[in-house]
Amino acid sequence: MFRLILLFTIIPLIELTLLIKMSYYMGIVYTISLVATTGIIGAFLAKKQGTSVLKEINHSLSQGIMPADRLIDGLLILIGSAFLITPGLLTDLVGFSCIIPFTRKRVKILTKGRLNKIIRSGRFQFFSFNQEEDRSIDIIKDE
Repeated sequence: MFRLILLFTIIPLIELTLLIKMSYYMGIVYTISLVATTGIIGAFLAKKQGTSVLKEINHSLSQGIMPADRLIDGLLILIGSAFLITPGLLTDLVGFSCIIPFTRKRVKILTKGRLNKIIRSGRFQFFSFNQEEDRSIDIIKDE
């Protein structure tokens, strides 16, 4: 519950405060231009990275390989895109860190560790759709 309060009230208030202070010191035109520019650059990067990861996922699937790592990349790009279309400086930093490949690698390591922890604790499980097999599978492996 606290996380939802943080996500939907405190973070937007911090973002709003930062944007107001930035417009006070640098001017409203510069502030709006910066927010628009980061949105445009973010959309371009998200499309480019998303297309690249989608091609890699299709290539892996065509070879019969489970693309778990690439699926996590796709998830991070989707999350990063959502953060980039949200106006603000902090959300832009998080968004770019999820989209740029160099920083996404580090975020992916943290994400995989967190997902493995959730799966191993039993709070979340993946199940096979095969009727003969009713066992949970771990798709998040360190490669």
